[in-house]
Amino acid sequence: MKKIKFRADITAVTVVVFIVCIVLVSVMLMQFRTVEQTDITEIENMRESELRTALAEWKSKTDDLSKQLEDANEKIDEYNKTITDKKEASNLVDDELKESNILLGKTDVYGEGVVVNLADGEIAIEAYDLIDLVNELRYAGAEAISINDIRILPMTDIVDLGDYTYISINSQRTQGPYVVKAIGNKEQLSSALNMKGSGFIDRITSNKKVASTEMENKIELPKYNQELEIKYMQSVDRK
Repeated sequence: MKKIKFRADITAVTVVVFIVCIVLVSVMLMQFRTVEQTDITEIENMRESELRTALAEWKSKTDDLSKQLEDANEKIDEYNKTITDKKEASNLVDDELKESNILLGKTDVYGEGVVVNLADGEIAIEAYDLIDLVNELRYAGAEAISINDIRILPMTDIVDLGDYTYISINSQRTQGPYVVKAIGNKEQLSSALNMKGSGFIDRITSNKKVASTEMENKIELPKYNQELEIKYMQSVDRK
């Protein structure tokens, strides 16, 4: 809706500028016609004082036209500045909206990062393992995360189902093996996960589960595929 209003404003400004130009051209044509219709003989018979008076009148008219032209140019400059300002404001709003959608997980994204593969070993992968991994990736600076191509958001639920055969992620039932992708500084993410003794990989494998990591230069994550619904939050009006 904002973009439509913006185009209407530009159209209105264009029409105003066009009308101003037509008025100026019409006034100048009228002045030229008056000069053409002046009898040269009468001018020759006019006394010097009368010629000076006429010349002064014409100079005054010329000054008036010059002032009108100057005013018109100033208005055109103002209109152009208004158009430019609106374009810049519109571009700023578009950039902020794009950034917000990226942070909210509402767009597909890509970038460098790590891929973590999890599978059942002697003991099955549980929801807690995925939650632990997501938290460690966030602490290490991950900007976006997905599990089996399900985008992970701050309000994402990761819950065991039944006898741990399935795990619910964003109310979607999933099953191992699990492929966890994270976008961020790949060296930093990999270093945090593979830290000896305290890193996620050592912790998970010591619990007889299978895990491995790979660094990638380009990882693609899908957007969040459900509706974001806000029930209780409201913005604070600080006036």
